[in-house]
Amino acid sequence: MEKLVIEPTFNSPSVILDPESNQFDFSGESRPENVRKFYLPILEWLDGYAKEQSGMSRSERSSNLIVQFNFEYFNSTSAKYILDIFKALNVLNDLSLKILVKWLYEEDDEDMLEVGQEMSRMSKLDFEYINTDA
Repeated sequence: MEKLVIEPTFNSPSVILDPESNQFDFSGESRPENVRKFYLPILEWLDGYAKEQSGMSRSERSSNLIVQFNFEYFNSTSAKYILDIFKALNVLNDLSLKILVKWLYEEDDEDMLEVGQEMSRMSKLDFEYINTDA
């Protein structure tokens, strides 16, 4: 699959989904005017990636995937789509890809840490919480 790169704007995050390096990155602020329009191509790409992986033998599949979230802020509408991203990652997890989710937060931003913990609980994926101030 082709790498998906979405450049950040004032109100939308940077997104890099790189199957060659097995690294997916989301960073910045997420409050786009049309959240569905922004996140739909990402969810479609993840669906295509999962279909590609499921068509491969276990030995051909990627063995692990690092997914890093470094949000400064996201609104409640974005949160729903971010949770959809975790659901898509669960499909990959079910294909025996080892998913390592890195959730970055600033030390004084307890809300972002708590949101990450809630996302982990709802998605049933294990998260590594990284304090960016440490």
